[in-house]
Amino acid sequence: MINNNPIGVFDSGIGGTSIWSAIHELLPNEKTIYLADNKNAPYGQRSKEEIVALSKKNVEFLLENNCKLIVVACNTATTNAIVELRADYDVPFVGIEPAIKPAANNSQTQVIGILATKGTLNSELFNKTAEMFHNTKIIEQVGHGLVQLIEDGNLYSPEMTQLLESYLQPMIEANIDYLVLGCSHYPYLIPQIKKILPDHIKIIDSGEAVARQTKNLLKDKVGFSESADTEPIFYANSNPKVLESILEYKYPVIIKDF
Repeated sequence: MINNNPIGVFDSGIGGTSIWSAIHELLPNEKTIYLADNKNAPYGQRSKEEIVALSKKNVEFLLENNCKLIVVACNTATTNAIVELRADYDVPFVGIEPAIKPAANNSQTQVIGILATKGTLNSELFNKTAEMFHNTKIIEQVGHGLVQLIEDGNLYSPEMTQLLESYLQPMIEANIDYLVLGCSHYPYLIPQIKKILPDHIKIIDSGEAVARQTKNLLKDKVGFSESADTEPIFYANSNPKVLESILEYKYPVIIKDF
């Protein structure tokens, strides 16, 4: 099955580029369109109704650009809006949610940590998933301020270090052996997180799993591209410099109000 239309990817800001990178690495022959709604970031502090409305706006922009499949590269948008998106739009969706299952199934201490946004941890989808692992103690921590610091380009600031230490130290003391990153922005914090966590604590994010699911949907339902045009396109509606720096200036970012 051949389908030369692009894959659409959206997030509240730059964080979803961690998911985009995994997709681009696994599927280098696919054209991608990335949408950063950084004007409205972070989504994690917004109401469910706001998150659903913003997610629909992003989807409609990507559909106007003929996307054949849409990756919701935002934990908060997935856990709050994926049901509504699948009900309202006739296009396959791939969502991203905290990888509780592999952490819980492999934990030796039966204690795992989840660092995520308020919107994700309060969502019905997250709580339904967490309830499936009642034999595992889950230490939940809202990452207040982390997304905004990343979006502002303050990835390695003293404030970031201080916040991470305050969030992670109670988890270390609770004897976690897995830390699940429940926000697509957070993989960019892994080098700093590793400096704080003991070596035996493993870190899990969802990028590779999302990329594999995207490939499976292309194979089973959508079709792979045979086009020679594989140059990704990046859109932002505010502050393109941080997105460009995360992309190491390999690709221009188009500013567009959407």
